[in-house]
Amino acid sequence: MADARVYSRHAAEPLYFDWNATTPPHPAVIAAMVEAARSTWGNPASVHATGRRARAVVDELREALASAFGTSARDVVLTSGGTEANNLALAAAPGLVTSRLEHPSVVRLAEALESRGRPVRWLPVPASGCLRPESLDVMTEGLPAGSWLAVQAVNHETGVLQPVASLTERAHAAGLRVHVDAVQAFGKLPLDELAGADRISVAAHKLRGPKAIGALLFRGAPPEPLLLGGTQERGLRPGTVDPILAAGFRAAVERAGSGPERWRQVAVHRDTLERALGEVAIVNGEGARLPHVSNLSFAEVRGDELVAALDLLGVQVSSGSACSAGTPEPSAVITAMLGKARALGAVRVSLGEEVSSAELERAKAAFFQALGRRGG
Repeated sequence: MADARVYSRHAAEPLYFDWNATTPPHPAVIAAMVEAARSTWGNPASVHATGRRARAVVDELREALASAFGTSARDVVLTSGGTEANNLALAAAPGLVTSRLEHPSVVRLAEALESRGRPVRWLPVPASGCLRPESLDVMTEGLPAGSWLAVQAVNHETGVLQPVASLTERAHAAGLRVHVDAVQAFGKLPLDELAGADRISVAAHKLRGPKAIGALLFRGAPPEPLLLGGTQERGLRPGTVDPILAAGFRAAVERAGSGPERWRQVAVHRDTLERALGEVAIVNGEGARLPHVSNLSFAEVRGDELVAALDLLGVQVSSGSACSAGTPEPSAVITAMLGKARALGAVRVSLGEEVSSAELERAKAAFFQALGRRGG
């Protein structure tokens, strides 16, 4: 790889192509939070006027989420984000079926359940990264009543869409309940596939909202609380809800309905980049994918080193899940799909909803420069 240190002074603003890690807050989100900080900053649990104003903001968010997913507002639990929502959904599961494709907040929880003697079945991972619904049939025998299937709507590293509706149908037929991690899907895809899910997790910062707030939506029996404390969130998640974060989350949810159409238009840019890098990289993940995500493996190049070189050239991408950053191990998702060698050279590019052709040209040139090659 070319020594990128000589190019460390980049005149233009960096290209942020790591939208799967987090998204920049939308101006409407920032404006909503600024107004809430001025006028509705109270404790939503307080019964006086200041508290009631704050409570109204929180309730409006709950209603917006319930409307988006077709649930009852009463069955929306606000959390600190997707990780807490996934843990809240599954921590009490007497048995679990999942896969190594899941977010670390599900995989680590599954491993913890397994270490405590609860049965956990790991679905086989195809090279495509798309789970086969029929593989679920042989995984459910002998599981205790009340066991769960945990599946992502969309993979956080490859952007591959999972057949959630088919998996849900088979899981329900086998007596399992279904939790869907929709953190990467919400605001980017239609939500039809999630109609049968029993629990759904979302996070605001993945759809241009603020960090530190998410939600678990459920149908049927509520989850068992992870924390002990007050009666906030019906006692399912004690602790003071921040109305400022709630106002920002609501603004992001209001944009989410038009999101699929906005994101659909990004596919042409993602495809252009993949074609441009086709002579030096292989795409990881097959079938339907999110329109802005490309996971690429480069031969004889470590993904983390390429990420560092691109950063010096003003292009910001990642070599795996942001939740696993700083670890020496390659992507667990790509390893499960295609092996460790392929994972070592993997880089994830996740474009923004306003990406331009000119920015793609800059990114393409930076890739070839970092690799010490002349672009075609």
